[in-house]
Amino acid sequence: MSVNTSVVQTKLPAIFIGHGSPMNAIEDNPYTQKWEHLGKTLPRPTAILVISAHWYTRGTAITSMLKPKTIHDFGGFPEELYQVEYPAPGSPELAQQVADLLSPEPVYLDTQEWGLDHGTWEILVRMYPKADIPVVQLSIDATKPMAWHHELGRKLSVLREHGVLIMGSGNIVHNLRAMNWQNAQAEPYPWAISFEQFVYDNLQSRELPHPLTNGLEREDGKLSNPSPEHYLPILPILGTWDGKEKISIPIEGIVSGSLSMMSIQIG
Repeated sequence: MSVNTSVVQTKLPAIFIGHGSPMNAIEDNPYTQKWEHLGKTLPRPTAILVISAHWYTRGTAITSMLKPKTIHDFGGFPEELYQVEYPAPGSPELAQQVADLLSPEPVYLDTQEWGLDHGTWEILVRMYPKADIPVVQLSIDATKPMAWHHELGRKLSVLREHGVLIMGSGNIVHNLRAMNWQNAQAEPYPWAISFEQFVYDNLQSRELPHPLTNGLEREDGKLSNPSPEHYLPILPILGTWDGKEKISIPIEGIVSGSLSMMSIQIG
């Protein structure tokens, strides 16, 4: 399916979603209700570009197939979750556009290996249940420094003017070992609260390098993110900010003490 690349009247927002458990694909809760609300109230995209925590690679790759498969990249969940399919079309045209924007950085155009992982489809199945908008996934390059990921957003930001919804999917606080699995309402750890506050306080920073590119060097950042992949998707989203647009927090909450569901909307 091709994507209309003409400039649209409404510049699309960019958004970071705290995706949490894969069960959000099938459960009704305050977070999934807000995802559904976003899908109904955001301007309708011509296409969606997702940077998911669950495609963490050496080098940069992008899905470039016409029909990306639904990847059930988890274990130990109810059978109902494995039956969920999200048959959205892909867009080789958008994939090539992204590769061109990131040039001379090499971008691998993936035509068969990956697809849509749960960091993408568990959100989109609630936001756009008809699966009728082309979706492309861009991997997170584990070999690049934090500031590179922020700069990535600046390079991609022009896509917002062509109707593309740029979405990061991860969690600002993602410490599964520290989670209280028996109590979703457990009191958040002090370090989880302080790191969320650090992120909130620096969302509108114009400093370069952006303060959030150093977030995981803080003690509360290390505790909140023992590994970086769930934190990284926020950086390109902030990189799309033009310095003037409104930045809002459409969703808040910390689940089981150490899993932040905070979402950030640019524009």
